[in-house]
Amino acid sequence: MSKVYYKTAEEIEQVRKSADVLSQLLAEIAQRVEPGITTLSLDQFAYDFIKDHKGTPAFLNYHGFPYSLCISVNDQVVHGFPSDYVLQEGDIISVDGGVNLNGFISDSAYTFAVGDISAEAQQLLDVTKASLYAGIEQAVAGKRVGDISSAVQEHVRPYRYGIVRELVGHGVGFHLHEKPEVPNYGRRGSGPKLEEGLIICIEPMINAGKGGVKFWDDGWTVSSIDGSLSAHFEQMVAVQKGQPDVLLNFEEIEKVLAKK
Repeated sequence: MSKVYYKTAEEIEQVRKSADVLSQLLAEIAQRVEPGITTLSLDQFAYDFIKDHKGTPAFLNYHGFPYSLCISVNDQVVHGFPSDYVLQEGDIISVDGGVNLNGFISDSAYTFAVGDISAEAQQLLDVTKASLYAGIEQAVAGKRVGDISSAVQEHVRPYRYGIVRELVGHGVGFHLHEKPEVPNYGRRGSGPKLEEGLIICIEPMINAGKGGVKFWDDGWTVSSIDGSLSAHFEQMVAVQKGQPDVLLNFEEIEKVLAKK
């Protein structure tokens, strides 16, 4: 979408309702991620859950995408196909989902540990999620997209991880992908100005090795160019004055994970 769509307060609340369904879904997924299950079973669960909550999967049939979730395992960055792959102890998987509820779109992703993972994998997850929060702090009216981008980049830089440049965050709400694009690298004070009523997805995609990626022949799956692990976290933020309004946070997911 080439147009920037600003939302009214009432429209933002409708998007928040969609985000609430997605938050509940990701918390349910958190409960189910464990060694021995297939990624396709998670996708089937997601389809039923969204339908049961009076929504439709925003990803299903989007430009021909054939599933309700993108599930990307280990070196896969984003847009992985759910499959008969059986999760193994030590895997990490990015689960990216979207809900269309009464015409309002939500979009979020969380990278889960499957059982016990290596210290190196855990650090990648922790740093990527923290870089998301660093970006969110900048998502207030009067700032610019580059302030978000730079905050993500500066948080990741000391770890010498690779920041994926070919894929970016985006506006959301009426459509799954709206303007503006929100890169995870950039310069403070650059890019479009953030104004009230804008809803954006901030989504760091960080590789343990190089930042380069390769695109698979399936037309969707993207993986790290060197086979290194990749992490991906995504939250939706409504821009307002003073402080960001996070429409979908990870509290429910992390309550589940804390009990596992």
